[in-house]
Order: sequence, then structure tokens, then C-alpha cells
Amino acid sequence: MSTTRLEAFSDGVVAIIITIMVLELKVPHGMEWAELRPTVFTLLMYVLSFVYIGIYWTNHHHMFHATEHVNGRVLWANLHLLFWLSLVPFTTNWMGEHHFAAAPTAVYGVVLLAAAIAYTILQASIIKQEGPQSKLARAVGHDRKGKLSLALYVSAIVLAFVHPLIADAIYVAVALIWLVPDTRIESHLAREHAS
Repeated sequence: MSTTRLEAFSDGVVAIIITIMVLELKVPHGMEWAELRPTVFTLLMYVLSFVYIGIYWTNHHHMFHATEHVNGRVLWANLHLLFWLSLVPFTTNWMGEHHFAAAPTAVYGVVLLAAAIAYTILQASIIKQEGPQSKLARAVGHDRKGKLSLALYVSAIVLAFVHPLIADAIYVAVALIWLVPDTRIESHLAREHAS
């Protein structure tokens, strides 16, 4: 089957996740700038989580642009990814309300790690279905960025119990690594199209 329905469903779920995150933001009761001060960390967490959801959405789009067909395994792997992404609003809100507390910071990392693992499983499922010479397999290669991200998430989860700010810095660093969509896929598809 084609990728159209999977992409449309995934886009809808991502839109709902972003909507839930923004609805969780609490509006200050006063009208002075000082009223915003208690919400600054929550707003920063919202921005970070929004960036993460955006990263997954853009890379998901690129991945399925390089995918010809999907099977049941790919559909379930995609649902697995969407499950973990759907928990981002919950962990964002928990972290936002409890600033630099160790447990919310670690749980945020666990959700990010699980989403990264789910994305890796989805990518592997597509490559298994389409073969080692598929567009995606050739574009992704050894996926060093993906492996580095997994290692950074694990270290951030552990370091959250040492000092949550270190874990937060690692979460920001991983987001910066992935901020630009996965150019491996774009570059590979552009080369194929040119030849």
C-alpha cells in the first residue's frame, strides 16, 4: 500500500500534539511583565518540545518521501513512534511546573529516548521491507547522528539526577544536532533525480 494514509494520519496526530502543548500553557492573571516571570521556564520547555516535535515531523516527512510502500510492520512501527510523541505534552508540562526537579527532567529524557528508539525501529522496518538497496537505506547509511542522539539521551537521563540543568543542556544540544532536516535523504533524492 502507498504511504499517503500513513502520512496524513501522522500529520494529524502531530498537529494535535502541538495543539495540546499550547493549550497546557497557563495565562498569567495580571497584566504586568513581572507576571510572566513565573512562566518563563514553562515557555522555554514549550519551545524546546515544539522544536522536537517539528524535528520529528520534518524528518518523518523526508523519510516517507524516500519510501515507496508500507506494510503492516511499518504501520505499527509508525504508531509506536506516535505513541511516544503523544507523551511529550505531558512531560513538557510536568517539567515546566517543576523547573529543575530531577524526576520530571529524567522522565522527559525517557520519552525523548523512547521516541528516538521508535524512530529508529520505524526506519529499520522501512529498510527491511524495501531492501538494503532502497532509497532510504542508501540515504541513511550508518546513521551516526541517530546513534549519537541515543547515547546523549541515556547520559542526560542519568545526569538529571546529578544536576537537571546538565540534562536540559543535553536535550537542547540534541535538538540543535537535528534542527536542520535530515539532509542525507534530501541530498540522496536530489542526486537520484538529477541522474
